[in-house]
Amino acid sequence: MRSQLQQQQITEVVPSSSSWGRGSNRIEALNLEETPPPNITDSSDKKFNHQDSPKSRWKNFLSYVGPGFLVSTAYIDPGSMENDLQAGATYTFEQLWVILIGFIFALIIQMLAANLGVSTGKHLSELCKAEYPKFVKYCLWLLAEFAVICADIPEVIGTAFALNILFHIPVWTGVLITGLSTLLLLGVQRYGVRKLELVISVMILVIAVCFFGEMGYVKPPAGALIKGLFVPKLSGQGAVGNAIALLGTLIVPHNLFLHSALVLCRKVPGSVRGINDACRYYLIESGFALVVAFLINVAFVSVSGTVCSANNISDETTNQCNNLTLGSAPFLLKNVLGRSSSTIYAIALLASGQSSTITGTYAGQFIMQGFLDLKMKKWIRNLMTRCIAIAPSLIVSIIGGSKGAAQLIIISSIVLSFELPFAVIPLLKFSGSTSKMGPHKNSIYIMVISWILGVAFTGFNMYYLITAFVGWLIHNKLPNIANVFVGIIVFPLMLVYVLAILYLTFRKDTAVTFIEPITLDHPVVENNMEHGLSNSCEVVEADRIPYREDLADIQLPE
Repeated sequence: MRSQLQQQQITEVVPSSSSWGRGSNRIEALNLEETPPPNITDSSDKKFNHQDSPKSRWKNFLSYVGPGFLVSTAYIDPGSMENDLQAGATYTFEQLWVILIGFIFALIIQMLAANLGVSTGKHLSELCKAEYPKFVKYCLWLLAEFAVICADIPEVIGTAFALNILFHIPVWTGVLITGLSTLLLLGVQRYGVRKLELVISVMILVIAVCFFGEMGYVKPPAGALIKGLFVPKLSGQGAVGNAIALLGTLIVPHNLFLHSALVLCRKVPGSVRGINDACRYYLIESGFALVVAFLINVAFVSVSGTVCSANNISDETTNQCNNLTLGSAPFLLKNVLGRSSSTIYAIALLASGQSSTITGTYAGQFIMQGFLDLKMKKWIRNLMTRCIAIAPSLIVSIIGGSKGAAQLIIISSIVLSFELPFAVIPLLKFSGSTSKMGPHKNSIYIMVISWILGVAFTGFNMYYLITAFVGWLIHNKLPNIANVFVGIIVFPLMLVYVLAILYLTFRKDTAVTFIEPITLDHPVVENNMEHGLSNSCEVVEADRIPYREDLADIQLPE
C-alpha cells in the first residue's frame, strides 16, 4: 500500500514522457514524505527566490572560468606570432581584416563547441564516433591527430628559437630540448588545473605586456589600422597564401575537440536553467579570452608593420624586416625594452610555445579517448606527439637553418587551414541537430552565419589550392612529362578532398544521442534536486550528468 502511494506521488510530480525535452541531466531526489522540505515554505512572508543574487551569479561565473583561456592560448602560439609578424612586415596593416574575420568565426565555433559539450554530455570526437561509419571515423581521427602534430610544429620551433636567443644554442639543439620542457610544465597539473590555468594566464600576460608596450611606443597610425581592419584587400605576391596561413593559425581544428571536452570537466547543473547559465558563462569567458587574444594579434601586426614601414629606418632594419623570423624579431621591441629586448622577447616566445603545447596535449588525449576509447598518461601522450613533431622540425632546422624552420611554420599553418573543414562541418551539423542537441540546438540565425563563414573559408582554401598548384605547374622547371605525372597524382587528391567535404556536409545524421531528461519545474522540487533529502527519499535518475569523471583525471575544481 505504501509503495503504491509513493508511486502515485511520483506520477503526480514527474511529467509524462510526451512533455519531456527540457530539463535535468543529473540525479534528482524527490520528497516522497508529506513533511515539508527544509528551508522552504509556501508562506507569503518567505517567498521562494528562484533568482540568484548578483554576488552568487558572479561566484557561479568564476567557477566556469578556465576552459576559454586555456583554449585561447592556441590563438597566440608561435605560429600566430610568425604569421602576424610576416603579415605586418610585408603587407603592413592590409591583412588585419583577415584576423578580425578569423576571430569572429573562432568565437562562434568555440561557442558552439562549448554548447555541444554542455548540452549533450559528450564531446565532439565522441559524437563523431557515434555518428559516422567506421572508415569515416578512423579517417577523421587520423586527420585530427595530424592536426595536433601540425599545430605542435610551430610550438617546437618557437620554443627552440626562444632557447636559441636565451642561451645561444643551435636551433636544432633547442628542438631536441623542447620535448622535456613541456613535460616539466605539465607537472604543475599535480597541484590542480586551477594552478595550471593560472600559469598559462601569466604567460599570456607576459606576451601582451611586451607587445602592447612596444605598440604604445611606435604609435601605429589609427587611420591605417581601422582601414586594415574593415577594408578587405589582398595585394602583392603571396598575399593569399599568407592570409590562408593566418586563418590556419587562428582557427585550429583540435581546439574544437578540446573546448567541447574541457567544459565537461566542470560540474554543470543539469536543469534547463543550469545548462543555459553554463552556456552563457562559457560564452562570456570565451569572448573575453578571445578579445584579449585578438588584441595581442593586432599588436603583433601593428608593431612589425609600423617598424618595417617607417620612412627613416636603417639598412640594417630593412634587411631584418625582409628576413623576419621568430628568431630575428627581438629588434622590434628595442624601442621599449632596449638591450633587454631579446631576453624579454624570448621569455614571451617561450611562454607562448609552452602554453600552446599544453592545450595540444590535452586535445590529443580527448581525441584519442573519443574516437578510440583509448586513454594514455599525459606525459606519454606528450612525448609521442612531440617525437612525431620533432622529426620534421629537426630535419628542416639542420638542413635549412632558422629560415627553413620559419618556412616550416608557414607550411604547417596552411595545412591546418585545409584540415579545418573536417572538424568544423561535424560541429556545425551536430549543433543544429535535434537528434544530438534536442531542444538545446542552436538558433537558425547562428547556424546560418556559421555556415556562411564555414563555406567562405572552405572556398577560399580551395581557390588558393587550385591556383597555387596550377601556377606552380606552369612556372616550374620540371620536364613536361614530370608535370603530367604530378598532375595525375595531385588532381585526383584534390577531387577526393572536395568529395569528402561534400559528404560530410550533405550526409544525413542517423545516430540519435540525445536522451530526453526529466524536467521538474516546481520550486520545492528544484530545491530537493539541489540538496536532496536524507530521510525516506526516492531517487529518479535522468540520462546522465554532464560532469565526466572519466575525463577528469587531473584534480579539478568542484
